[in-house]
Amino acid sequence: MSGHSKWATIKRKKGAIDQERSKVFQKLNREIFVAAKKGDKNPENNPSLRMVVDKAKALNMPKDRIQAAIDKAHNSNEQENYESVRYEGYGPYGIAIMVDTLTDNRNRTAGDIRSTFTKRGGNLGTDGSVSYLFSYQGILSIPKNYDEEKIMELALNNDALDFDVTLESFDIITSQENFIKTKEALEKEGITDFLISEIRYIPNNTVALDSEKQEKIYNLIEALEDLDDVLNVYHNMEE
Repeated sequence: MSGHSKWATIKRKKGAIDQERSKVFQKLNREIFVAAKKGDKNPENNPSLRMVVDKAKALNMPKDRIQAAIDKAHNSNEQENYESVRYEGYGPYGIAIMVDTLTDNRNRTAGDIRSTFTKRGGNLGTDGSVSYLFSYQGILSIPKNYDEEKIMELALNNDALDFDVTLESFDIITSQENFIKTKEALEKEGITDFLISEIRYIPNNTVALDSEKQEKIYNLIEALEDLDDVLNVYHNMEE
């Protein structure tokens, strides 16, 4: 257990939502569209769509916008198309960074990613150059206004991989397969106000930097997140 949050980047990003709400909704709209297009339009029958919809709701995206994105994906006349592309590289001080994108123009996106890395002291690598440093796992972060023993018991009973207590939250780490089961178990107990609820890449080990060096990494992360085609940025810097 630790006194700091491993998820500071996500929570920092949530704190900035009001300043960039339109861009956030635009990216969520694209994610919902792609998830709905790949499967059932009912989130209950489409786990990928359900996770994106839950994320959109947590960020207060209006229900009508969510539904419009789903309906658009199942419109037979809709020609819009995106593909998932991952970029891997290193930031300053050897920090490993993965960037997941949804793009309708690979050349544009690759150029934007490469330029952003280069301008901020990083370099883009090849496929697989850093992905082996991460594991794909679920994170359910809960505010600390619940009973710790109860949350820990629910986590253990649902085969959680880890349970972490930070200054502001209880963090449950799950396998990809057990994520929805664990979340549903918490919801049945009336726990619905998740700070974070998603499956994401988590670093197997982290690299500690001083605050000045951290700031340079955050500048790179924020610049990448600001690109229109970028969905998620993962890194192995200790926060």
